[in-house]
Amino acid sequence: MTGGAAARDDHLIIRPYEPQDEAVVVRLWDACNLRVPYNDVAWDIAFCRSSESNSRLFVGQTGTDVVASVMVGHDGHRGWLYYVAVDPELRRQGIGRRMVAHAEAWLATLGVWKTHLLIRQTNSGMKTFYESLGYEVAPRIMMAKAIAPSPAFLDPPDEDPA
Repeated sequence: MTGGAAARDDHLIIRPYEPQDEAVVVRLWDACNLRVPYNDVAWDIAFCRSSESNSRLFVGQTGTDVVASVMVGHDGHRGWLYYVAVDPELRRQGIGRRMVAHAEAWLATLGVWKTHLLIRQTNSGMKTFYESLGYEVAPRIMMAKAIAPSPAFLDPPDEDPA
């Protein structure tokens, strides 16, 4: 994160997440209120990285500062966006728009033609942002069922050492 430094989106470099990014990415997600007690973010990151044919975590960097993130994946049918975050001090500069576009482009290269995202009720202010990117509220009922203990209470999956 920036510590208050100004950034412009034309200086943004979007690159794949690297293990040394973890601490700053977790601080970014905390600053954006994306963490919840039942999601272990270290496990989420490790799980994403263990299935890189279906998912990726990208970070946005200005200079040496990681200022944004997006986790993207697909289930073989539709794409999904997670952990879209921009340093709160750098919002409204096009960084979030570029991060989402990058994730969508990655999905498109895999033949995924549609993407979805969920917004927690506690984060409903983001609805306007996503609408500005062409997302629409879909008339669906989202249901969930825990089929195993939360990963927050399990060990992270082993990462491929290669």
